[in-house]
Amino acid sequence: MATEVSPNPQNSMWDFIAVMVRVWRRRAGNGSPLVTDILKISQSTLSRIESGRRRLQGDEARKLDKVWNTGRMFELLVWYASMGHDPQWFAQYIEKEGRAGIIRIFESQLVHGLLQTEDYARALIMAGSSAEPEKILRERVMRQQVFERLPPPQVTCLISQNAIEWPIGSPEIMRGQLQHLVDLSELPHVIVRVVPRTYEVGAYPGLNGSFQLMAGEDFGEVCYTESSGGGRLVSTPSDVLGFAARFDQISAKALMEGPSRDLIRSLMEAVQ
Repeated sequence: MATEVSPNPQNSMWDFIAVMVRVWRRRAGNGSPLVTDILKISQSTLSRIESGRRRLQGDEARKLDKVWNTGRMFELLVWYASMGHDPQWFAQYIEKEGRAGIIRIFESQLVHGLLQTEDYARALIMAGSSAEPEKILRERVMRQQVFERLPPPQVTCLISQNAIEWPIGSPEIMRGQLQHLVDLSELPHVIVRVVPRTYEVGAYPGLNGSFQLMAGEDFGEVCYTESSGGGRLVSTPSDVLGFAARFDQISAKALMEGPSRDLIRSLMEAVQ
C-alpha cells in the first residue's frame, strides 16, 4: 500500500475515524482478513479512507466492528461524526461539488451559488456581515467553473418561485439574474424547474429548507443541507436516501422545464 499522509485527528471526527481505521488495520496484522476484502473495496479506495479523502460509511463501519470485535466503535464514531459539527465541512463540500458527476439542488429562498450572476452574488454578499466580501465573491465565482469541466456535471435545480421573486440588488441585477437562469436552463446538461407559488402546491417538503445532493464515482452520494449559521454535509446512506426522497417529492410539485422557463421570463418582464 502506498504511503499516505495521515490526517490530523484533532481537525475533525472524520479525520479521527480515518486515523483509527489505519491503526486498527495495522493492529489486526496479517492474520486478519484484509480491509479491502471486508468492505469489498479497492486498495485505492482504502487509501482514500485512511487519508481522509473518502469517508467511511455506516454499513462499512458495522462490517469493521464485526470482524475486529470493536464493540460498535466505528459505527458510533460515524454516527457522531454525521450528527456533529465538522470544522472542515465547507472545504469538503466545495471539493465534492467540483468533482460531482450529478448535482441535484433545491433552493427555497435564493438563487443557488452555482447559478448566480456575479452582480447578484456581490449584492447578496455585500448585504451580509462578512469581513472579506471580495474573497467570498471570488470563491463563489470560481465554483462556477464546474460547468466548464469536460464532461460537465448533470445539474438539476428545483427552485421556489419565492426565491426568484425576492429582490436582490437593483432591477437590472434581478433581470440579469433571471435571464441567466433562462440561459442556463437551455444548456443540455442543466435542468431548471420552478416550484410555483400557488394554492395548488400548498405545504410541501421544500418548506423544510434548501439542500444539495452530489454524486461522484469516488465518493458515492452526499448531501449538503443548510442550517442556521451554516450547514453540514450528510454522508450516512440512510440520511442521504431521505434527502433524495424529499427531492423527488419536491420535483413532483415543480413545473416542467418549458413552463418554468416561461414563468422566469414573465417575472423578468415584471421587474420594476
